[in-house]
Amino acid sequence: MADPDLLTTSTTVCEPRIVGAEWDAVRVPRGVGLLALDILGTRSGAVIEDGDAFYWLLPAGSAQGWSAAKSRALPAGATLAVPTARRTVGPGPYWRICPGDDQLLTPAAALRAALEDASAPADEQPSVGLSGGSAVR
Repeated sequence: MADPDLLTTSTTVCEPRIVGAEWDAVRVPRGVGLLALDILGTRSGAVIEDGDAFYWLLPAGSAQGWSAAKSRALPAGATLAVPTARRTVGPGPYWRICPGDDQLLTPAAALRAALEDASAPADEQPSVGLSGGSAVR
C-alpha cells in the first residue's frame, strides 16, 4: 500500500478512496499481473501499480466472493490509495494503465479468466505477446 506521507503532501499525488463505494478492487502480485495484463489486452480497464502489486478496479459488487488464483479482493470499506489523474510514475502508487474516458473498470469475468491463465503452469499458458516482444510458451 502507499506510503502515508504520499497522501498528505501539499502536492497530493494520491487520494484515499473507499473500496466498494464506486468500484471493487483486486490485488495481484506484479509478476502475475504483468502476464494477466498481456492476456487482457484492450479488455483491461485502469490498473494501479504500487511496488510489487497491481490493483484492478471492477464494477461495484462484482468482487464479492472473489476466487481467482494468486489474487485477492480488497474488502468493502478498505481504503486504496488512488493516484491523481495521469500520474504514470512513482514513487508510490501510479497508473500502470491510465483511466480512460470510458474504461475505468475491468469486467470481473475477464480479469478472473486472465488471472487463471496467467497462474497456470508455464507449459499450459496461452501464447501471448509480452511488452518485450517475446511470447509465453
